[in-house]
Amino acid sequence: MTDAELKTSAEAFVNEHWEEIIEDIRYLVQVESVEDLSLAEPGKPWGPKSYEALRRGLEIAERLGLETTNVDGYLGFGDLPGESEKYLATIAHSDIVPLGKGWTVDPLDVTRREGFILGRGVLDDKGPLALSLWAAHFFVEQVKKTGKKLPYTLRAIVGNNEETGMGDVPYYLSKYPEPAFCFTPDAEFPLICGEKGVYHAQFTSPKIAGAYSEKIVELDGGTVPNAIPGLASALVRADASTLTNTNSIKVEDAGIEDDGTKLARINATGKGGHASMPEGTVNAIGLLVTYLLDNNICGEKERDFLTFSQQLCSTTDGTGTGIQSADDKFGPLTCISGTIRTKGDRYVQTIDSRYPTSTTGEAITTRMTKLGAEHDCTFEVLSDAVPFYIDPSSPEITTLLDTFHEYTGSNEQAFVIGGGTYARHFKRAVAFGPYDSKAAKDLPEWVGMEHGPDEGISEEWLKRALKIYIVSIARLMQLDL
Repeated sequence: MTDAELKTSAEAFVNEHWEEIIEDIRYLVQVESVEDLSLAEPGKPWGPKSYEALRRGLEIAERLGLETTNVDGYLGFGDLPGESEKYLATIAHSDIVPLGKGWTVDPLDVTRREGFILGRGVLDDKGPLALSLWAAHFFVEQVKKTGKKLPYTLRAIVGNNEETGMGDVPYYLSKYPEPAFCFTPDAEFPLICGEKGVYHAQFTSPKIAGAYSEKIVELDGGTVPNAIPGLASALVRADASTLTNTNSIKVEDAGIEDDGTKLARINATGKGGHASMPEGTVNAIGLLVTYLLDNNICGEKERDFLTFSQQLCSTTDGTGTGIQSADDKFGPLTCISGTIRTKGDRYVQTIDSRYPTSTTGEAITTRMTKLGAEHDCTFEVLSDAVPFYIDPSSPEITTLLDTFHEYTGSNEQAFVIGGGTYARHFKRAVAFGPYDSKAAKDLPEWVGMEHGPDEGISEEWLKRALKIYIVSIARLMQLDL
């Protein structure tokens, strides 16, 4: 097949099967596949709902003609055997972040509106997962037609733990060899060749909540640690009628306690976003604690913690806590507070930092431990993944970029990000679409971002991405890997 014939076939394939692809995305989106370790068991290490999404992903892969393997419930894959056992791989994930609040459509269904699809995971990453399986199916059909195997085995990996630690890939790599090359459709075009270090940690307050609380009964902010929260609330001992609403704060009566003390619910609304891209966001936790401090809705010990919480939310470049750093490859560090929760008689607040090569996780830990101790808070590191980088001049990356350029007319080059994708776990891997960040500025306001309410993506973007993936895989198969 010539290159022109390949492109023509890919175009026809996408148009012919698009409605089926949408239904497969819907089939995946219907599962609330959030990790639940409390219900984990052998064969379902991330909980039953995550497992159900994995099962459905492998069901689709098998229906599309791939030889499927369930890797003990950690993840799975579908193979199209080639002339060589050496394999090219795609990897996308079937797990999601919690649904969160603020949805105007059913988050567990695909809503089609004006050329977009909305639903939890349509962008991150169930829509791209379906694309990866259907890209493999294109080659299943070609092999059937020609009777000729691909030069390398093609493997579509169905990840199942990307959002909460990526514990699935190390397990996989303990049992199977590395791919010759791998890309994950879980990011932006044109191509991501490097990622900052990803650092997650949490502060725990002294005993000032629960039975020890003075004016604050409960704090609840954010959905996941790796997103800037757009919503946060506090249940407090106060008369709602004496408190003032603002553009970002709404106060409502919350009844009375058994002893007759009046209660009020204070709701803060900011502007959420992904932790790796905090520019333009407004942290709702910061808005909430500032309001509590300004209106003296706190006791003495609560005030000290709220002041510390406010400091954590005061900047997104680490200057508020003294961990700022930058290099010429990745640019500046970012650091945000993603969640705050009442847990028993204490408050727990998380941070997410994406750091360049000019600092280390150890340096961040040293500074944050000291800072927490100044406010009688303990500090715990939850995870720390170091930065990674792959040379963008490699033949594989050049192949992917050339294909992207042909389909878009763009000459954009590979770049680095603050986010963390599956690519960092492989020796030769990149993140490759399908999101179009340049065109995103023109999206309708009702199209939400990944990890947020009304998460959505253009159907045309997905169609174009599938064509790019098919042609890219065909060209990668011709390289000497």
